[in-house]
Amino acid sequence: MTIVICPGIHDPHLTDQFLEGLCINWPISSDSHNFLVYPTKDYASYSALDISNFLWYEKSITIDVPLLFIAFSAGVVGAIGAAWTWQMKGGQVKAVIAIDGWGMPLTGNFPIYKLSHDYFTHWSWGLLGSSDGNFYAHPFVEHLEIWRSPQTTRGWWLNQNSVEDETAIQITAAEFIRQILETHGELIQ
Repeated sequence: MTIVICPGIHDPHLTDQFLEGLCINWPISSDSHNFLVYPTKDYASYSALDISNFLWYEKSITIDVPLLFIAFSAGVVGAIGAAWTWQMKGGQVKAVIAIDGWGMPLTGNFPIYKLSHDYFTHWSWGLLGSSDGNFYAHPFVEHLEIWRSPQTTRGWWLNQNSVEDETAIQITAAEFIRQILETHGELIQ
C-alpha cells in the first residue's frame, strides 16, 4: 500500500507542515515505500503524465501496489489523471482525497473525498459531481491554510454534498483525512 501526496503550486515547506499536521506517526520521507511526496519543485503539480512517470520510473512502483492519492489545489488535476492512468494500466486505486481542487470535476471507479476551505467552494464544487464524503471548513480558512494546518482547520464532515445532511459531524480536516485513511486500511488506530 502506498500513499501518494500530490501538492499544489506553493512552497514545499507547506507540504511538510501538512504532513506534520495530520498527526500520524508515519516515516515522513519521500524515500519511504509506503509514503511518496510528488516533487513539485521538479515537475508540474497538475501533470498526470509527470505524476505517473514519477511513480513508474523514479520510484519503480509496480502495478500490484494499491495507491491512495492525497492531492491539493492544482495537484488534484494531476492526481485524478494519474489515478485514472494507474487504473487503466491494471492497478488498484484505493481512493483519492482531493483538497481544495475547486472547479475540477472528479469521477472515477474508486472512492473520491473532497475537502474545501469554505462553504461556497464546497457547494459550487459539488455541482460538478458527487463524492463519497465531504468536508468544508467552518469558519472558513484561507486556501493555503487547509493544507498548511489541517489539525486546526475545523469544519463539517458530510456524507453527501448537501449541508442539510443530517449526518454532519463537526471535525478537523486532519481527523477527516485520518478517518478516510483508516477506512481504506492505510492507518490502524
